[in-house]
Amino acid sequence: MSNSRTLFPKKVTSLTQVADDVYVLSFARDVEFRAGQVVAIDLEPYGEPRLYSIAGGERDAEIEILFDERPEGRLTPKLSRLRKGDTVFVSEPFGTFRCDDREAVWIAAGTGVAPFVSMVRSGAGQGKTLIQGGRRDENFYYSAVLEAVLEDRYVRCCSQQTDTRYYRGRLTAWLNNQTHLRTDVKYYLCGSAEMVVEVRDILIRKGVAFGNIVSETYF
Repeated sequence: MSNSRTLFPKKVTSLTQVADDVYVLSFARDVEFRAGQVVAIDLEPYGEPRLYSIAGGERDAEIEILFDERPEGRLTPKLSRLRKGDTVFVSEPFGTFRCDDREAVWIAAGTGVAPFVSMVRSGAGQGKTLIQGGRRDENFYYSAVLEAVLEDRYVRCCSQQTDTRYYRGRLTAWLNNQTHLRTDVKYYLCGSAEMVVEVRDILIRKGVAFGNIVSETYF
C-alpha cells in the first residue's frame, strides 16, 4: 500500500498514553472515511509518512490513531512527545480493508486491533467475533468498547502475564487448540507480517479457504 499521498496540517487535540510505550493520538475529523481505512502521518508535509489504521468511528468528532512507540523508529518517538495544539500532517483516509454486514472472525495482535475498534464504533460489530492477542492485560486496548458490543464473542489471549484474567498464551496457541473453526465465514487479520503469515497458515490447516482470509499488515 503506497504512502505517497498529499498531507494536510492537523492540530493535535490530545495524546493519551494507554500502556507502556502505547499512545492514542487524536485530531478533529473533517473528512469522511470508512472503518478499516488508514491515514499517512508525518511531522512535515513532504517527508516519508507512515501508515496508521484509524481507531475512531466513522461519525466520531475526532479521528483516533493507536500507535506504539518504537525507540529505533523515525517517527513514533516524536509522535509520543506531541502536545495539544501541535501540528501533524495527515493524508485523507484510504484503503480497502473493510468488512461487510455478514458474520466474520476478526483476529488482531497489539495495535492491530485499531481497524476493528473503528468497525465496532461504526456499528459493524453485529455477528463478529474478535480474537485479540496482547502481551499483558493492559495491552487489550479499547477493551471496554469491544466487550460492550461483542460480549462473549470477544476472546483475549495474553502471552506474558501469568496472572492474567484471560486465556494464558499466544493467540496462535488458542487457534491451534480449537478442535473446530468455522469455514463458512471470512477471517480478517491485522498485525505484523509474521503474525499474519502464522495465523493464515493455521487457518488453512484447519480447513479455512485461502479466499476467505483477508489481511492487513503493519510494519
